[in-house]
Parts: sequence; structure tokens; C-alpha cells
Amino acid sequence: MREKILHKATELFLNLGFKSVTMDDLANEMGISKKTIYSHFENKTKLVAESTSNLFCVISEGIDHIVSQKKNPIEELYEIKKFAMLHLKDEKSSPQYQLQKYYPKLYEELKTKQFNVMQHCVVDNVKRGIALGIYRKDLDVEFVSRIYFAGVTSIKDNRLFPQHLFSMIKLMDHYLEYHLRGITTPEGRKILNTIINSNQN
Repeated sequence: MREKILHKATELFLNLGFKSVTMDDLANEMGISKKTIYSHFENKTKLVAESTSNLFCVISEGIDHIVSQKKNPIEELYEIKKFAMLHLKDEKSSPQYQLQKYYPKLYEELKTKQFNVMQHCVVDNVKRGIALGIYRKDLDVEFVSRIYFAGVTSIKDNRLFPQHLFSMIKLMDHYLEYHLRGITTPEGRKILNTIINSNQN
């Protein structure tokens, strides 16, 4: 039952937002009593904490699996983006913004964990791209990896990128292309253009 509650709560939080979903909503959605939920989770904050931690682990493991396949670095970033979007359900409610506003401590903890995972992943990606001649040799790897993380985090800010102007899928596509066009060599751009064209067909 605990796993079922966690799974349903995560789904509701992503679709409706951390603040919007109440324990009553969750109980009604599952056809169980609030008492049952509280027997597994002390309060809503604990449920939000476990929900975000669980989702983070699922996405991190998925990213590790993609990276272990040692694909072309450009293709690898598109695979990671596709995998993350699949699990984040297009983030209709801008959950990151709600998490930051209503659960700032949890947000900061999650952001630190995300940075550590992404930093390692992007540094490895950039180094391999340089070695293969598809990323520019003159790149400052630490700078590129950190600016990439800063950008990915910023595009999820609803105040900067309101949903009525940008869907999360469009933002992720635009940002990834923006990032890669800045670091690829002419050889890398050929690969990038092929991927973009195949995604549009």
C-alpha cells in the first residue's frame, strides 16, 4: 500500500502541483481513508519529500543506464531529455516552482542532488565530445557543465517562461539545441541537424 500511495501521490503532484494536491484529494483518488495515508506517511511534507526523492532516484538510474550505453554524446543528451520528459509528464503544473515556493528546504536539497548527478554526467559528455571531435577543443568543461545546469534549472521557472508561451517540451528542445549549437564543431553540427530533422519528421 505504501508504494501505491507514493506512486499515486507523485503522479498527482506532477500533474496538479505540490501545493494544489491535498491529502483529501489523494485519499479520494485512491478510494482509501486519510487515516490509511497517515499510517504510512506522518504528514504531507514527508510524503512530498519521499515522492521527490523517489522520482529523483528513478530518473538518476535511468540517466546512468543511458550513459552506460556510451552513445554518441549529442545523441546521449537527446536520449536523456526524452527519458526525463517521459517521467516528468511535461510538468503541466510547474512542480519545481511550487516546490521552491512551498517546500524551500526540500527544493534546495533536491537541487543539490540534481547538480551533483548532472555535473558528473555533463562533464563526462563534454569530455567525450571533445575527444571525438564533435565538440570544440577550446571549451572550458567546468563552465559548460555548470552553465548547462543553470539553464536547465532556469527554464523551469514559470515567471521567466510562462506556460501560456512555452510548453516544457518546447523549452527543453529549444534549450538543448541552444546548448549544443554553442559547443559543437562543424562535424558535430551535422549530427545535431540530423537528429533535429529526424525529430521533426
